[in-house]
Amino acid sequence: MLKTKSLVTNAVIAALYIAISLVLEPLSFMSVQFRVPEMFNHLVIFSPRYFFGIVMGVFITNLFSPLGVYDLFFGVGHSIISLGLLILIRRSVKNVKALLVINTVIFTATMAIIALELYLALELPFWATYLTTALGEFGVMAIGAPVMYTLNKSLNFNKIIEQP
Repeated sequence: MLKTKSLVTNAVIAALYIAISLVLEPLSFMSVQFRVPEMFNHLVIFSPRYFFGIVMGVFITNLFSPLGVYDLFFGVGHSIISLGLLILIRRSVKNVKALLVINTVIFTATMAIIALELYLALELPFWATYLTTALGEFGVMAIGAPVMYTLNKSLNFNKIIEQP
């Protein structure tokens, strides 16, 4: 069960994810996606406890998606699968920089899930859609990696969410 500090931290992460996504709404949905708060996916590198805030942020953001229930299922599923893979990998890989690269690759590769969603929901061409969504995700995650690494040096993300 989440302790109060973890619960509040996850609520803040979810709120930030939602606010940034909706402010930048034209970039957050459909076949060309550059969803800036996806960089928060890197928080799981520092502590798996961030999983819940990120997934909740994605879920609530996707309530506003023009694709409706499709985005709730595929978008949230994409986050759960990708973050779950990273949590498993971080058990054996301890180097933060390596994990940032691995996480970027995981989220870019699994954008096939979002391309499948757009293919099923809108009949968009799978491979072209995969290319555009994967490039957008790669861009956000690649830009986000050094940002999160640098922020961690001063904020210590693990300490923020862990109980004393």
